[in-house]
Amino acid sequence: MKGEIIMNINNFRFDQVGLNRFFGPLEAKIMDILWQGSEKSIKQVQQQLEKEKAINFNTVMTVMNRLVEKGILQKRLEGRTSLFKPVKTKEEFIEEQSKKLTDNLLDEFGGLVVNHMLDSLTEVDQQLLNRLEEKIDQLKKGKKQ
Repeated sequence: MKGEIIMNINNFRFDQVGLNRFFGPLEAKIMDILWQGSEKSIKQVQQQLEKEKAINFNTVMTVMNRLVEKGILQKRLEGRTSLFKPVKTKEEFIEEQSKKLTDNLLDEFGGLVVNHMLDSLTEVDQQLLNRLEEKIDQLKKGKKQ
């Protein structure tokens, strides 16, 4: 599928938080910068990163090009400058990755995952509860969404 970002449970970092669950620390910072707005050059990203600490241009270039190879960033030339932008919005990326993670967990551990997810709910969002009830009713009737 075009535009599909390939990641799996083996790449998921359970001991991290936020974007660092999917990316290395520098990748996550670069993605945060690029998800803030318009496409940017390597130099523009490097300058933003340097507000925090000094970083080599070649390091930023290597990481950004790897993100292109992984299908996470798009790259286009404008004159002699390469401009980069995310393939998906941050929300689309997180949605896609959380679905893949859930599918991987279900494939590997089955019903245990569902039980643990339900057990971990401490507060119930009424809309979520309604969606769960609808989904259960659909499954009982043999329909798939």
